[in-house]
Parts: sequence; C-alpha cells; structure tokens
Amino acid sequence: MGKKKIWSFITLMVFALILVLAACSSDDTSSEQPKKEDEGTTEKETSSTGNKVLIFGRGGDSVSLDPIAVTDGESFKVTQNVFETLLNFGEQDTTIHEGLATKWEPSEDGLTYTFTLREGVKFHDGTDFNAEAVVKNFERWASGSEDKFPYYASMFGGFKDDEGHVIESVTADGDYTVVFKLKRAQAPFLKNIAMSPFGIASPTAFESAGEKFGDSPVGTGPFKFVEWKRNDSITIEKFADYWADGLPKLDKIIFRSIPDNSARLNALLTGEIDLADGVNPADGKTVEGDSNLQLFERPSMNVGYLGLTTTRPPFDNVKVRQAINYAIDKQSIIDAFFEGRAEIAKNPMPPSISGYNEDIPGYEYDPAKAKALLAEAGFADGFEMELWAMPVPRPYMPDGTKVAEVIQKNLEDIGVKAKIVSYEWATYLEKARNGEADAFMLGWTGDNGDADNFIYVLLDQDNIGSNNYTYYSNEDLHKILIEAQTEVDEDKRNELYKQAQEIIYKDAPWVPLAHSTPLLAGKADLTGFLPHPTGSDKLTNVDFK
Repeated sequence: MGKKKIWSFITLMVFALILVLAACSSDDTSSEQPKKEDEGTTEKETSSTGNKVLIFGRGGDSVSLDPIAVTDGESFKVTQNVFETLLNFGEQDTTIHEGLATKWEPSEDGLTYTFTLREGVKFHDGTDFNAEAVVKNFERWASGSEDKFPYYASMFGGFKDDEGHVIESVTADGDYTVVFKLKRAQAPFLKNIAMSPFGIASPTAFESAGEKFGDSPVGTGPFKFVEWKRNDSITIEKFADYWADGLPKLDKIIFRSIPDNSARLNALLTGEIDLADGVNPADGKTVEGDSNLQLFERPSMNVGYLGLTTTRPPFDNVKVRQAINYAIDKQSIIDAFFEGRAEIAKNPMPPSISGYNEDIPGYEYDPAKAKALLAEAGFADGFEMELWAMPVPRPYMPDGTKVAEVIQKNLEDIGVKAKIVSYEWATYLEKARNGEADAFMLGWTGDNGDADNFIYVLLDQDNIGSNNYTYYSNEDLHKILIEAQTEVDEDKRNELYKQAQEIIYKDAPWVPLAHSTPLLAGKADLTGFLPHPTGSDKLTNVDFK
C-alpha cells in the first residue's frame, strides 16, 4: 500500500473512531444527569432518548424486593410500584378500592369472601394473572415461617398448620374468581388484603427463583424491575404491557440511597434528584421558600418508640420499664428534632386511628419518680445497658443517633449508663427481631389504618419473633385483641382496643416517643405525587410539567 493510501486509511479510521465515541457519549448510561434548563424542552429528560426519569432520593436501601419477606418501608417504597394487591387503598387514605380484583362479596357470617379478578392482566415475565396465580401466592405464604414471611403471620394469625391461622382455604372458581374461606371472622380482613406485603407475584418467577426471588422481583405493577446496586440504587422502568391505558406516565424510576437527610436535600437543590423523602423538619421552611421546589406533608399515621426487650434483665422487671418511661424527656426531643411537626406519643398507635384511648395519662417526664421506681426494683445505683440507635432516618425519627444521645443523657440522670450502638439497617432489624437488644429505637407507619395493625401486630404474643421485637407477652391482652379481630361492631371493637391500651400502659414494654408529620420535597415541575399515610407511595400518575 502506498503512503498516500496509508494516510487516507488512517484518517478514515480516526474519523470513524470519533463517530463511535460521540455515539457512546449520547447513550443513556447515566439517567442521573438532569437536562439543562436552557435546552428548550418542556418535558423532563435525562438522556438523548427523551425518556422521563424520576430520581427518588431516600434514606436507606431496601432489605428485599419480595414484599412478603420484609416489614421495612424502604423495601415497600419500591415493591409498591412493581407489585399490585387484590384491593387498593384510597389515594391518601385507607378506604378500600378496586385493585387486581374488581369486585368482592363477603358472606353474611363474614367467613367467606368471593373476589372477581381483573381480566387481561400480565405479569412482567409475560405469564397470565389469574385465579390460579392468586391461589399459588397464598399457598406460598401460608406454607412459610416467621423467618421467611413475618407479615403473613402478623396479619392472618399464623401459618397453615397453626391453630390461630385465620384462613381455612383459598380456591379458584374458574379463571377469574377466587374464594377465601375463614376459620373465624376477621374484621380487618379486606384492609389486610390491600397491604403492600400481599402484592401478587408471578408463580413462574418465584417457583424458579426460590429464595432469590427478592433479588429480581416479578409482579403486575406499572413498573418492572431492572437493576439493584446494593446500598446505592434500584432502577425500575415502565411496563409496556401494563393493563391500564396511558399509565404509568414516567419511563423510569431510580431510587437512590442517600442516608444523610441534609445530603439528600442538597442533592435535590443541586438537581441530582427530583424527589426526596425524610426532609428534616428544620428544613421545611427552606423548601417552602424555594420557588424551584415544593414541600409535601405525608398524612400522619405513625409512632416512633424506644422498645424495651422484656425477656432481657433488667427489663423483665415492669418497674424498671416504667422507670425508663418516666426518665425520658419527650418534649425536649420533639422540640429539638421535629420543629413542631410531631406530638408526644402516649399510646402505641396515633390518635387518628379508631379506638385510640384519650384517657391514658401517659408517663410524664419525672426523673425523681424514675429513680424511686429503680430503687423499688433493686437498682438504686442504676445499671449498665446498650441503647440501639437506628442507622437511617425514618419518617417517625428524623435522626436516630441524635435522639439516642438525648435519651442517653436522660438515663444518665437517673444513674443508668447507656452505651449507644448501631448496625447496618438490615442487620439492625434482624438482630432486634431476634431479641438481642436491651433497648432499641424503632417505629411503625400504619399499613391499613386499623388499630389491629398497631397493637396486635407490634405487641401481641402471637408476633414474638416477627414484629413484636420486645418479646412482650400478656395473655389478657391477647384475648382482648383476638376478640377485637372477630368483632364486627365498630363501637365494641373500639372499646376493646381502649382496654388493650390500658394494659400496655401499665406493662410499659415501650417508651412511646412521637407521632410525626413526615416531610418530603420535590421539584416544582413534579405533578401527580400524593404521599400516602402508609408510607408506600404509588408513582403511577407521577409526571413532569
């Protein structure tokens, strides 16, 4: 080959390489780069494809993406958009609406429920949603254990071989009718069915994946799973065959884990993310004063608490537990960390829930009374303990470490030396559930708006080892809660729950701290976002102006 031909060939190759590099640089390799405002577009774009991508900043990573296997809000934040339940809650309340079922008919005795299913629905793997799929999901859950599916036991009284298991059978009557038969009436049954843990999964997928199903979930929701980078991000994208025409409006959602509240808000301010939860109450005014942002208030339905593991000395002594309640200055915690967007908690459920007992006096801040009770319990000189602080911000507890420091000082004032410890979030939950903590900070956002979802789920002896992390057990309380589950008269149910709160108040397995109004912030051009009181937000209708 002559020199001129060689140089022509080299020039041609260099030119080709430049074209390849230019093409690569325009690929959608990073949906986290917001489009500049001066580029003349009216839609939210994060790549040259014009796709609308929402980047949702949150406080921690998910534990699993199999909704039945988890109890934490960070997991449900994602699974709520990948899976669907037979029934739905209202947009910002817990009234019952259609979901994957379009009709439901209870029998007069409350022991049989017949559901008519939505037709033409596909799972993300292309298989059909039908009655058989529903039956297989419930069979899977009922055959589980507290370690695998803690929420199933909490809501339905155990598993299939347990005496307290509420569900007798789930059967298909044709392709699109499912019949539930119960052993006893369960007043909150329909609300339980609508809860996030009971999202219907593809039987083909969970039978194939086994225990790894939570790493690559398959539901019928508006978005399908794409990728999970642990402790960094989870990506889901629009499901093209979703049954509802024109939905979802977004093409992709990226859930980014940003543990620090201030760092997360800063990411919103700099355009790195479009929506942020866990906004510090102190930053609410900053958001309201920025024309590029909007502030969202989640309807309050939560409780933050300090749990006392009742099987670990000295917390097996009721006087010690009562002393700890008197020792903690709840008002100072609310003043310092909630900026007026919370109220002192005295019961294990918020006042917005039917059956709340207004007559419970609560434990006033009284260090002298706390010391006297410790002396009566044989701990006049105090004792040493571990105080577990949450490693991530939660709606009911904006800053677990700082609140723990206040509690530590309060306990020091009555002679109790508390060492603050913490773990990675999933480990924290697992170890606390196993009863390894002396005292632990935690909280709960209601899943269905019913008192049963707070008191029975969190404090009944049936749920020790699942959601009852304190290992608290009281037979009288148990009888009342089971009676309340089967009582269909709302007034009688409420009276039973008031009695239950009196027992819990005296036994003091918790130090109830606060009921908060959680804050979120988003870009001003974000539309269709309605924060739900359960903390599990459907993003189907979210869009950008």
